[in-house]
Amino acid sequence: MTNSQEKNTVKNTDIPGGVIDRVTGPLVRAHGMSEAKLYEVVKVSDEKLLGEIIELHGDVAAIQVYEETAGIGPGDPVFRTGRTMSVALAPGLLESIYDGVQRPLKAIEIAAGNHFIKRGIEADAVDMAKKWKFSPVVKVGDTVVEGDVLGEVQETSVIMHKVMVPPGEGGKVASIQSGEFDVTEEIATLTRADDSTASISMLQYWPIRKARPKISKIFPSEPLRTGGRSIDTFFPIAKGGAGCIPGPFGAGKTVTQQSIAKYCDAEIIVYIGCGERGNEMTEVLNEFPHLIDPNTGEPLMKRTILIANTSNMPVAAREASVYTGITIAEYYRDMGYNVALMADSTSRWAEAMREISGRLEEMPGEEGYPAYLSSRTAEFYERAGIVKALGSDGRIGSLTVIGAVSPPGGDLSEPVSQATLRVTKTFWSLDADLAYKKHFPSINWLTSYSLYAPNFEDFWAKEIAPDFADVRKKAMTLLEQESKLLEIVRLVGMESLSNGDRLVLKVAGMIREDFLFQNAFDPDDAYTPLKNQYGLLKSIMVFFEAGQAVVNKPDFDFKDFADMKSLAGYTDLKANTKATPEVYQSYQDEARAEINALA
Repeated sequence: MTNSQEKNTVKNTDIPGGVIDRVTGPLVRAHGMSEAKLYEVVKVSDEKLLGEIIELHGDVAAIQVYEETAGIGPGDPVFRTGRTMSVALAPGLLESIYDGVQRPLKAIEIAAGNHFIKRGIEADAVDMAKKWKFSPVVKVGDTVVEGDVLGEVQETSVIMHKVMVPPGEGGKVASIQSGEFDVTEEIATLTRADDSTASISMLQYWPIRKARPKISKIFPSEPLRTGGRSIDTFFPIAKGGAGCIPGPFGAGKTVTQQSIAKYCDAEIIVYIGCGERGNEMTEVLNEFPHLIDPNTGEPLMKRTILIANTSNMPVAAREASVYTGITIAEYYRDMGYNVALMADSTSRWAEAMREISGRLEEMPGEEGYPAYLSSRTAEFYERAGIVKALGSDGRIGSLTVIGAVSPPGGDLSEPVSQATLRVTKTFWSLDADLAYKKHFPSINWLTSYSLYAPNFEDFWAKEIAPDFADVRKKAMTLLEQESKLLEIVRLVGMESLSNGDRLVLKVAGMIREDFLFQNAFDPDDAYTPLKNQYGLLKSIMVFFEAGQAVVNKPDFDFKDFADMKSLAGYTDLKANTKATPEVYQSYQDEARAEINALA
């Protein structure tokens, strides 16, 4: 059997393995495992608890168990499966809700007979009996290489699933079927270069810790549009980029990620609740199936996969959940889709690594985290990107990864935050003070940044407006000036400021309160198209540019500026989510005329 065949085959027969020597929480040590492989899936004890070999010393294996190990002890057997920890990739993934090791929660509930998950329960990741209509796009005699599309399946009403030649396979199409098949049935056979035959089904498996192969990565030049004004305009993230949302408890990390998942222009959403509280994931599970996707008009779940690995599930499963999610995301990326992955939160993943590292008695790094925390974090985020996928048709797909970080007390100097900042290029710093003031999203405009922004200037000039980048920079400069002026006001009072400085404070306040503040639960305010964001911000900057010409004139009364009718009218303009460029231009002309009249 070739390596590619082994990757895409699951052996359901358990192989007698070793015997347990010691159990310490989720870590089990067993001897008699000389034929086992690193990262091989095993079944622990007669209850067949799911585990994974994470260390081998001779015939002694250290096994990370993904279920509660109470009652398991020395002398209990360990069964091998002969395969590495892998995910099933096939039609039927969309609309699914999995735990951290790709067991469907609905199937587990049915198998258990109640809402409480029993230990040792197994469930197929996709429905093996469901028939899918397969339509081939190649014919007998065609030569295909790894990654080529053999045919298509309408997985949901909005997503066409592309059945691809598994990595490592290729050859001449000897036969191909058309019709309805389950995911395990043969749909095609290939004659390889050595005249051997490869049987292809719609189901394939891929090891979660290994990135799926690609031809090359492409430099990101287009932003992921989220509808969030503070994100899209000031701190954008690229399609195929990596970003992080650090912030203390209650600052709005989960709501921000959920808003991005709901409204971003990615075609596939993979949402990982990695160790988050059960009530937060319950909210996601209840809300997403009923939420209408603004991009398609269909339920959002039609293009979403949820991994609900909550805080009351075994700690070790958190470590697998992020790999499970990103491997599924890479699979859809390889079809040519734009995929967005939300990991909430990677701090829980790091805590799982810390616990297992401690159980393994490894030398601890800073704050008890393993010394390889930074490299593991980098490996995870580096799987993001825009790629030219395997295949001869030149498909381009992207995978955007957005990870939330939960530093204790909001301390960004702790190891997980620092390891994440080193490998991500967009940093949305959530501020507890802003959250306390009910300013959401609580993204601090003075400490956040996006290293992708310079890449998008050509895109903004072509798609939005020639002066988009200039308006954005001027607005950010005003916010920086405001922070300095507020320090002076605290010391000597507002009366000490010139009219020009008062104008800076006034307009900066408009940017903060009327542009950056956004209600994620208001359907009209939660999503603002990028062209409307430009129109709103440009309208604010008109006040500043026109006001500069009049406020410094002798005997000018600043109260006249503050009482302008057009300032009050801005609220109506902001509420008009369908405003056209002509509407914004008309408003800006009226504001200029009113300001000039003050002179």
